[in-house]
Amino acid sequence: MGKIGYGYGSECHLLRWMGRHRKNFDTATLSAIGRVGSKIEWLDFKFKPGDIWPDAELRGMEFLENDKTLGAEWERFWPVGKGIHNWDAVGLINPGENQEFLLVEAKAHIQEIKSDCKAKDTGSIKKIREAFEVVKKALGVSHERDWMRGYYQSTNRIAALYFLSRQKISSHLLFIYFIGDRQSPNRDSPQSIKEWEKALKTQEEYIGLPKSHVLEARVHKLFLRVDRE
Repeated sequence: MGKIGYGYGSECHLLRWMGRHRKNFDTATLSAIGRVGSKIEWLDFKFKPGDIWPDAELRGMEFLENDKTLGAEWERFWPVGKGIHNWDAVGLINPGENQEFLLVEAKAHIQEIKSDCKAKDTGSIKKIREAFEVVKKALGVSHERDWMRGYYQSTNRIAALYFLSRQKISSHLLFIYFIGDRQSPNRDSPQSIKEWEKALKTQEEYIGLPKSHVLEARVHKLFLRVDRE
């Protein structure tokens, strides 16, 4: 997510839905991940004094900060510097003994789904490439697929989900696609599910996930209109 827009953009719409339409949002979310009737508890973000919006998204595996052993495993798997994952929202499904984590990534225009890895440090690049090779092999993706470019934000989220799965931590990854965001010369904002599906098909073909893979039941999509259910 970029900087919050006034009445437009994925962050603005996500805040609206989570804050002013929470019941509908939770119902739609739980339906999308196949947990109808469950309870969901959203984790608070941290404060970031000095910013126009003084909030800091949860990064990396911060939502598991009390587990130092897991934190060390994550650092071995993925670099934890400036370019770490920023989650748009993190929830707990049925908090308690059998809880599941829900990691959310929201988009409002097609340009948002396209990204390349921006890492500069050679050690970080090496670690990311090695992690991607592990994940691609586990999911049945061709070694030749370049996950560092094109749709990096999606592939690194899939890598994070794989890491949690490997650590036996039950989790889901939800991509939310807003329909009807304000158009502008530099934003191609889909006005229908069909428009989104065309762009997402291109993304899926590039990433190369097979129709059936070990995380298939854990990766979900939710289409939400900005102005109604």
